[in-house]
Amino acid sequence: MRNPYDILGVPKTASEADIKKAFRRLAKTWHPDRNKDDPKAKDRFAELNTAYEILGDKDKRGQFDRGEIDAEGKPRGFGAAGPGAGAGADAGGFSGFRYSTGGGSPFGGARGGGFDPGDLFSDLFGEAMRSGGRTQSAGARGGGARERPRGQDVEAEIVVTLEQIADGGKCRVELPTGREVEVTLPAGVKDGQTIRLRGLGDPSPFGGESGDALLTVHFAPHRDFTVDGSTLRLRLPVSLEDAVLGASVRVPTLGGAVAMNIPPYSSAGKNFRLRGKGLPAKSGHGDLIVTLDVQLPKSPDPELEELMRKRRTAAGT
Repeated sequence: MRNPYDILGVPKTASEADIKKAFRRLAKTWHPDRNKDDPKAKDRFAELNTAYEILGDKDKRGQFDRGEIDAEGKPRGFGAAGPGAGAGADAGGFSGFRYSTGGGSPFGGARGGGFDPGDLFSDLFGEAMRSGGRTQSAGARGGGARERPRGQDVEAEIVVTLEQIADGGKCRVELPTGREVEVTLPAGVKDGQTIRLRGLGDPSPFGGESGDALLTVHFAPHRDFTVDGSTLRLRLPVSLEDAVLGASVRVPTLGGAVAMNIPPYSSAGKNFRLRGKGLPAKSGHGDLIVTLDVQLPKSPDPELEELMRKRRTAAGT
């Protein structure tokens, strides 16, 4: 296998962020789902995953840089022929090695007079050595087939409107894998919340389960509303005469405008609560808090000015 730095196209001085960015870019390019007509894409994608298994892990990267493990993550020296190597040792690994003491293996079970090299690595180092440290050996837990390492998780961000959330939270998103899916956001989702989409990450190049997609949700700014949990807040402009005399006004909501009565002598800053007109919550809906914003006339009003002078004079006596 090639040098993992060459596979990801990064120098040995690359930061963790640069390595992660390079992997995501190349994984998106070589993902099998996007290259169904290219038989080499699967091998290229598997090569990328193996390279990232090493360089994306701080400890393994250090071991590789120090020459303690090879480009496949295997300890150096076990497969190299040299002094003391058995006659059947293969300079490229354990594929030609055979161990026999009259038909049995010291690691359990005869296999035609030899043993499986995969079992040797599992017995010496545990299944984590072969799977990138993310799976355990089912045999070590009491027998049975070993679990295959799962694919990498991927991260994505999505910006949704408040109207989309109010309308059932359905939206389409393109994942870093190149796959486009329709997502139904959970009731009560918060701005900045990350939700997990099971099985929508990178597929495992080793036949295990696919990774997950971690989707961070952001709310798009709204012209009318601000968000406070499942509660929406709105500042409603009203005229001076409506605030003094009272009126029925139209209030925008995510489901369309509704009527609201303002009682006479309603001061600026007074709040009104419209129940159930907020965002979906885990149980029901939040409320809409309407704050009055009393507006003065945009142009001079002599009658209003005269009235205010009389009120000022009366207040001073």
